[in-house]
Order: sequence, then C-alpha cells, then structure tokens
Amino acid sequence: MKKVISASRRTDLPAFFPDWLAGVFREGKANVFGPSGRAYAVDLRPDAVHTIVLWSKDFSALIRNRHGLRDVLETYDQLYFLFTVTGLGGTFIEKGAPPPAAALSQLPELVAIAGDPRRVSLRFDPVVYWREGSRIKTNLPFFATVAEKAARAGIEDIRTSFTQWYGKALRRARRHGFDYVDPPEDEKLEAAQRLVEIAEKYKLRLYSCSQNFLARVPGIRASACIDGRFLGERHPLEEDGPTAKDKSQRPECGCTVSVDIGSYAQSCPHGCLYCYANPKIS
Repeated sequence: MKKVISASRRTDLPAFFPDWLAGVFREGKANVFGPSGRAYAVDLRPDAVHTIVLWSKDFSALIRNRHGLRDVLETYDQLYFLFTVTGLGGTFIEKGAPPPAAALSQLPELVAIAGDPRRVSLRFDPVVYWREGSRIKTNLPFFATVAEKAARAGIEDIRTSFTQWYGKALRRARRHGFDYVDPPEDEKLEAAQRLVEIAEKYKLRLYSCSQNFLARVPGIRASACIDGRFLGERHPLEEDGPTAKDKSQRPECGCTVSVDIGSYAQSCPHGCLYCYANPKIS
C-alpha cells in the first residue's frame, strides 16, 4: 500500500524549509533523522505516495511557489493541509508566526491548491491561558474569527486542544518569564462547550487532538488528524489509505500510520513558547 507522508509534526517545513522540502520531493527520496537520532530513507516517488499531509502556520512559500514547491507537490495525487491559526501569531507567545489576519488570508488559495475544501482542516491549537498582572488572558475568543473564515472558505473541520505543558515547554516558559496558566479540567470542558456553540453556528465539525476527555462534550469528536480512511475517501483515484493506528504517536492520538520526514534538528523559528519540539526563541 502507498504511504502517507507527514511534513511535519516535528517542525514547520512549509514555512521555513521550503527549499529542502521541494528538493526531496523533486529527487523522490529523503534521508531523515528521527527523534532517536537514527537516520532512515523515505521513498518519495509519486507512485509510492498516497497523500502528502502538510502541517504549517504559514503556507505563503507554497502559495508563492518558492523554490518550485507548489509545482513539485502538484505532481502528487493528493495533498492534505493541517493549517494552525491560534490568533497568537506575532505576539510574544508566537513571535515568528504570521499575524492572524495574514494567516487566514491564505485560506482561499490553499483550498484552490488542495482542489477540495475538505482537504484542508484548520487547527485552533492550542488554546492558551496566561496571567498578565491580575488578569487571566486567553486566545479563546479568537475562535469565532477562525470559524467564520473557515466556513466562508468551505472548510468543514476544525481541530483543537488545550496547551499540554511538557517538561521542556515548562522550563522554556519560566526562562522567558511567561506566566502560563493551566486551568482545571472542568474549566476546559466549559470552554470547549463555548467552542462547540460557535462551531455549530457555522456548521463545522469540531475535533479534539490527543485530549479525549474533551470528547465528553457533545459536539466534539476525538481526532485522527491523519486519517487514512478519510484520505482514501477523498483520493482522486479512489485508492484506499493505510488505516492501522500510528503506534509512534501519543496514546490518545487517533492518527493512522504515516511517515514523517521532518527532523527536530530543523529548529522552527515560529518560536512558540508552548512548543513540545525545538523552536528557535530569541
């Protein structure tokens, strides 16, 4: 069976490494260093690839065809986009990410490249809380804008989660004086209910990413951000995608198997304080 290629959970390849990305797809192979440091070769010839799943906070390089990236990707059968817009781009929390309006303006062209709005899913991920003086602040209110823009572009799915403060992210937040807040579960469920109400207003499906407790809220389903069955249904040649669970992901991750071609050594300049990978932060 053909492979689903993930590019990438580990870093933002479309935003910051479009030259590398275009090069490996043009060559039809990539040598990748996984999280353990072990190198592995990935066959990227179009006849070996079912779908390319692209994760990013900024698809402008693809849209502008920098390094011929758009041209080479369009030789593959199917592209699927996971586009993260949190409303925090350009703030001290996501210094290198594009401002929200600039990011959302990419949606029409991204849908055109995908060829079907169902091949684009927005990620309002994560929902972040922090303290400034005596006030608790959050990006939660920006969800209404994300939902409205998604619906206008014909997109049907939005994925979300609340910040998971892994050890390295905790240390980074403290080092940069970020007074993060991690609300109790009952408050997160109340917030999730507000997200559902907005999603329903725009007739959007809402999914929780690796936080299955959120699926206790009616209107939220546990997500498979990479879903081989779904990708098979969208495939222009009606080819089935791989449906086995991806055992390399977190226990609550519902994704099916894929091959990630990113590397944590390709540090991401978005500089998100909450990131579980290796962001470049000044």
